[in-house]
Amino acid sequence: MNMSMDGELVLVPLGGLGEIGMNAMLYGFGPKRSRKWILVDLGLGFAGPDMPGIDLLMPDLTFIEKMKKDLIALVITHAHEDHIGAVADLWPRLGVPVYATRFGAGLLETKRLNEPGAPKVPLNIVEPGVPVQLGPFSVEFVRMAHSIPESCGLAIRTQAGLVMHTGDWKIDETPLVGWATDEKRLRELGDEGVLALVCDSTNILRDGQSPSETDVAKGLEVLIREATGRVVVTTFASNVARLRAVADAAAACGRTVVVVGRAMERVVQVARECGYLEGVPTFLSAESFGYLAREQIVILATGSQGESRAALARIAANEHPEVTLTPGDRVIFSSRTIPGNEKGVGDIINGLVAQGVHVVTDRDGLVHVSGHPRRAEVARMYEWTRPQIAVPAHGEAMHLAEHARFARAQGVPKVVSAHNGDMVLIGPGEAGIIDQVQHGRLAKDGNVLIAQNDAAIQARQTLSFAGIISVAIAITKAGEVAGDPDVMFTGLPLKLKDGKAMDEVVDEAIFSTLDSLPRSRRRDPDATAQSVERAIRNTLRQVWGKKPVVHVLVVEV
Repeated sequence: MNMSMDGELVLVPLGGLGEIGMNAMLYGFGPKRSRKWILVDLGLGFAGPDMPGIDLLMPDLTFIEKMKKDLIALVITHAHEDHIGAVADLWPRLGVPVYATRFGAGLLETKRLNEPGAPKVPLNIVEPGVPVQLGPFSVEFVRMAHSIPESCGLAIRTQAGLVMHTGDWKIDETPLVGWATDEKRLRELGDEGVLALVCDSTNILRDGQSPSETDVAKGLEVLIREATGRVVVTTFASNVARLRAVADAAAACGRTVVVVGRAMERVVQVARECGYLEGVPTFLSAESFGYLAREQIVILATGSQGESRAALARIAANEHPEVTLTPGDRVIFSSRTIPGNEKGVGDIINGLVAQGVHVVTDRDGLVHVSGHPRRAEVARMYEWTRPQIAVPAHGEAMHLAEHARFARAQGVPKVVSAHNGDMVLIGPGEAGIIDQVQHGRLAKDGNVLIAQNDAAIQARQTLSFAGIISVAIAITKAGEVAGDPDVMFTGLPLKLKDGKAMDEVVDEAIFSTLDSLPRSRRRDPDATAQSVERAIRNTLRQVWGKKPVVHVLVVEV
């Protein structure tokens, strides 16, 4: 590998540790001032209601952008959005080759073709079990079961040792679509000697082992067979096993499948190209909905996470151009609500119930299983790999802390509790956090990327809380007010608690301030604007209890 043994092996999470989503993990090897790097995954997260106008969040890559000449590759473990969703926006800042399995590469390419202006990314398709040499790193993809085809862990070898990066995984002996977790290979890696295990923490709070996709398929068939009207199944668009389970159940019940939602259509296209829907009849498009009898149709729809523009949200609001439901129809949420999406999902369910639709969720039966390992599965991973160091990953703070306790209980000699921005030394020497690097989040605002704390977002937060007042004032060269000020406000109540009109209060604040200013000061537009702005804000704070955004323009005439 042409690297001296004094090279350090480090990992630097830029996303995904301390949160669920936005995964981006750097591995570096070499002397401190000349390390070479690979980036594992480049995903996105979803913004909450505290960021008005923002839907998507992405990791800040400033740290590695400064050293991109030393970045060798971007390696993709699997094609979920929280692992590939930021590639189109952030890859141009890196410009490195991308390595993924056939299914992952297919989804990346399909997404690119459906996003105007998306960059042409150099995709290299890899096969599990065949190591890829990336500078000082030898990277072997290892088969893992998950809720999307071709999920892989990474066996990352350097002269400092072997790191097993699990990615997202679970143990499922009957995954329905795709491969099972490769226990044999993981045991072999354990025999080889795993220096560090970087392991999924998502379900570490749950005991036992996750049920199988095959069990869910049986439950879905029962629910579809029982239904007398239309059936809608909503799930993660990328869960090809679930799509196949619904298709098989529909066929067994004499129903036809209609796919509604562009994201799901893209996944179906790639899944067919890769052979994961072999033998499944071609799905119909939404335009076919009106030609099928109620008892003949099963709809696969996007929107399981409450996305406002997804198919199911439009159906629930009676706004979908092709698909409508009637009382007695059934909607099955074959999914788990991601924390933070509860309100959006709740709004959709309420809209459906108001239409007389019967809604089935995971509270009513086995209609969904997680793609992440519970405690018994994680224990088996430690048994197979026997690492010297554990680094809990992929989880919020409570998941990472519990996973750290769990790893110690499994007898792991060294556990490193890291979060985004920590630089972790894996070896040689004592493993631990040795530095902090620049990190954070970028927000996608329309088609522009801005910092999470950008002034535009802060201003929107204030606007959403207290509204805005705009005032235009004309002042003569002599310092006299010319005409009446022009006042507009949005987001403020029309009347105060005592019944006084808001516009009267604002007018009084403006005129009393102007009257109190000497002519010499009124001839200074900036000083006059500052005085009026301050007066309006202070007055409304006293009588209303809030301070709106106030813009004052003073023009000399």
